[in-house]
Amino acid sequence: MYLNLLLQNQKTKEQIESLLQNGKHKELRDRLCCRLTFGTAGLRSAMGAGFCYINDLTVIQSTQGIYKYLERCFSDFKQRGFVVGYDTRGQVTSNCSSKKLAKLTAAVLLAKDVPVYFFSTYVPTPFVPYAVQQLKAVAGVMITASHNRKEDNGYKVYWENGAQITSPHDKEIIKCIEECVEPWNGSWNENLVDTSPLRQDPLKKICDCYMEDLKRICYHRELNMQTNLKFVHTSFHGVGHDYVQLAFKAFGFQPPIPVPEQKDPDPDFSTVRCPNPEEGESVLELSLRLAEKENARVVVATDPDADRLAVAEQQNGCWKVFTGNELAALFGWWMFSCWKENCSEDADVKNVYMLATTVSSKILRAIALKEGFHFEETLPGFKWIGSRVKDLLDNGKEVLFAFEESIGFMCGTSVLDKDGVSAAVVIAEMATYLEGKNLTLAQKLIEIYETYGYHISKTSYFLCYDPPTIKRIFEKLRNFDAPQSYPKFCGIYNILHVRDITTGYDSSQPNKKSVLPVSKSSQMITFTFQNGCVATLRTSGTEPKIKYYAEMCALPEQSDRSVLEEELQKLIEALIENFLEPDKNGLIWRSA
Repeated sequence: MYLNLLLQNQKTKEQIESLLQNGKHKELRDRLCCRLTFGTAGLRSAMGAGFCYINDLTVIQSTQGIYKYLERCFSDFKQRGFVVGYDTRGQVTSNCSSKKLAKLTAAVLLAKDVPVYFFSTYVPTPFVPYAVQQLKAVAGVMITASHNRKEDNGYKVYWENGAQITSPHDKEIIKCIEECVEPWNGSWNENLVDTSPLRQDPLKKICDCYMEDLKRICYHRELNMQTNLKFVHTSFHGVGHDYVQLAFKAFGFQPPIPVPEQKDPDPDFSTVRCPNPEEGESVLELSLRLAEKENARVVVATDPDADRLAVAEQQNGCWKVFTGNELAALFGWWMFSCWKENCSEDADVKNVYMLATTVSSKILRAIALKEGFHFEETLPGFKWIGSRVKDLLDNGKEVLFAFEESIGFMCGTSVLDKDGVSAAVVIAEMATYLEGKNLTLAQKLIEIYETYGYHISKTSYFLCYDPPTIKRIFEKLRNFDAPQSYPKFCGIYNILHVRDITTGYDSSQPNKKSVLPVSKSSQMITFTFQNGCVATLRTSGTEPKIKYYAEMCALPEQSDRSVLEEELQKLIEALIENFLEPDKNGLIWRSA
């Protein structure tokens, strides 16, 4: 039956036939006996044949499941419609591209008489949640795998509130997908987007509204218009170039200097070993060299779907590439300072909120404690932040900023998801303002740490392609010295508290239950140490990685950074040696 379903795509049909002919039964089983599931960023996998891969069929099935679920949830579904966007990914070997998959997504819905807002060209991921809210649609889908390797693609679903779906919607959609796996009449007709009167192109309206809304978080337009500071922007062969240019214009800036080799979309990401700006200086090589040539002090890099942002700054002939946690300290200080300067006299700081995922730096907590606003944590993944922010807004609260350490930032609340386009222009305005005070971003960061306390963090990962090994590592931590007993020490370091989000255990709570929701589908354990360090081990929701996050949270009077860094490094070494055991478990170290 599967081959019959694949007949519509000759390339994926050939992949399955080849596996059959070559007797590769294990790979066939792997491809055909499990389904895609929703992770921290929706459905994401390699492009190719199989039910656990991203292809024409799995996208059609997913959309049919979503249609069935939305029909049940919304009586006005066929009046309000659905948003579909896409990036520029593609793969010749499976005849699979984001645009084609987006057309099939739209076809399923159009064939069922659902109005579809289908973007006529590629857009940044944040445009889809923004459009869902602006157009009052019931939901939206973005076809993207963000910063993943070129072989991957994905299917990101947004609810009517403009946030990514969370439980129970994800589980209910999976059930609906399994109930209607055979494509309906019209589901394969990707040309419906060109012929159906129910299809509208929201591009101009959404782009214009987005850029207008962006001006709400522009506080120093005059300075921006006058500055001599130059910026270089790289869009990492993705969608970001045109939109970042427009955002800079909206703030009154001259356009940033684009990296010519990386300006235009290229699904092969030809000039970088991986399309993830989070990897640092090694993948920013072209933009840093261009900045040196153009005498530009600041580089902004959006990832391929423009929802994340990396920043580098030149200092005395060297480059500092900021971590996500360092950028969050700068954004947190900036967004609060701008609020304080511009708020009305009767504004109440206790009504103000900032948020971060639990594996991110606690620097916002330190700023909040001193300045009097609220700080909240969520589970990892911006889907949790988006949903919580919407709840706060609905209850009359003001949310200034939210972030996750993997360079995902939400400045303001026009978009309830991470947004690299807005973050790029906000950091440009911040750098311009600071230059007027004879400060660099890096110097301001030190000032922030000296005011609120140093928060020194280190995040990295190991690759592991064997799920049973990952499970064994985490089960050992849950049964360390005895059954159902977590470790009390890591090497010489005393552990005060353990929180296990997978099981819902938290030793710091009176009832031993985690305040954050249980997430059984992923592994995540956090250790709080006596020396002030907090360390988390977790599996990635989108890649075959075990990630570790560790941070020393110091008080303002503990200002010797080198001592804190040395202590953190020793603890990380103990964490890796005692808890992850990479040699014994065959883990692959992150390449430098």
